[in-house]
Amino acid sequence: MSATPSFSKADAMASVEKLHSRSGGAKLWSWRYIILRRLSQFGILLMFFGTAHWGWQVAKDVPLLSGNLSASEFIGLIPLTDPFAALQIFIAGHVLQQESLIGAAIVLGIYLLIGGRMFCAWACPVNVVTDAAGWLRDRLGIQPIFHLPRTLRYFILVAALVLSLITGLAAFEWVSPIGMAHREIIFGFGLGFTALLAIFLFDLLILKNGWCGHLCPLGAFYGLAGKTAQLRVRFDKNTCTHCGECAKVCPEPQVLNLKKLDERGYVFSGECSNCGRCTPICPEGSLMFDFKPLIRSHNKQADAISVQKKMR
Repeated sequence: MSATPSFSKADAMASVEKLHSRSGGAKLWSWRYIILRRLSQFGILLMFFGTAHWGWQVAKDVPLLSGNLSASEFIGLIPLTDPFAALQIFIAGHVLQQESLIGAAIVLGIYLLIGGRMFCAWACPVNVVTDAAGWLRDRLGIQPIFHLPRTLRYFILVAALVLSLITGLAAFEWVSPIGMAHREIIFGFGLGFTALLAIFLFDLLILKNGWCGHLCPLGAFYGLAGKTAQLRVRFDKNTCTHCGECAKVCPEPQVLNLKKLDERGYVFSGECSNCGRCTPICPEGSLMFDFKPLIRSHNKQADAISVQKKMR
C-alpha cells in the first residue's frame, strides 16, 4: 500500500473554497441523503398513521403496517420487533412469542447486514427533532453548557437491562421518548410532544446531539450491532486534504478519526449511523458509501490511479 499523501493547509483551504463555491444545483444534490432520510422517516410514520386511521390495506383485511416501532406487522406477513425491546422483555422474565422472536431476528439481521445504526438516521422520528435543534444551534452559535462522554449511552443501556431484570418490566420502553412520540403522533395520546420538546431544548441549549449522541440506549444497542454492518463509508486517502468539513456535519464526529480511516480504509465504528451527511459534503469526494467486501479492492484501484497521476 502506498504512503499516505501529504497535503498542506493551502490544500485544505482550497477544498473548503471548492465546497463554498458550489452552484445551486450542486448544493441541492449535496442534500440528497437528508431528503431521502426525511422521506424514509415520514414515510414510515405515514404508513403507520394511514393504517391506523384510514384503514390502508394491501388486500382485503390485510393492513399495510400495523402496531408501533417496538412491535409491528408489515403487509400482514412480516413481523417486525425491536430487538432491544425484545431483549428487555426477555430479561424481565417474560416469555417471548414465536412471532416476536422472528420479528426481532428479522430486524436485527437487517441491521447486522446493512448498517446497525441506520435506524437512528433513517427511521427514528426523534432524529428529525435533534437534527432541527442541531441546525438551529449552529445558526445561533450556541456553545455547550457542559460535556458528556459518548460512552454514557452504553452505561444507560446496561442500566436499562439491569432495571428490566429487577423490576420485571421493559424499563426503557416505559420511558422511551421514541415510543412516546410515535404513540402520540399515530394514536394521539401520551406525553410524546412533551418528550420531543424536552429533547429539542436539551439539544439546542445544553449539548449538541445530546440525546442521540450521548444518552439514547437504543442508539447504543444498534451501535454494537453496527460493528458487523456491510454498508460502510469508504475513505480515499489519496484525495482527502484534511479540510475537516466532514467532521463539522457528522453527528458522530469521533468516527471520522483520520488515522483510523487511513489504516482501515473505511469508517469502522458501529456508531456511524450511515446518515450520509459526510459523503456529499466532501469537496474532494473522498468519502462514499460502499460495501465492506469491495472496499479493499476499490481502495487499491484508487491507489493505482493516484500513482498514475503522479507519474504523468
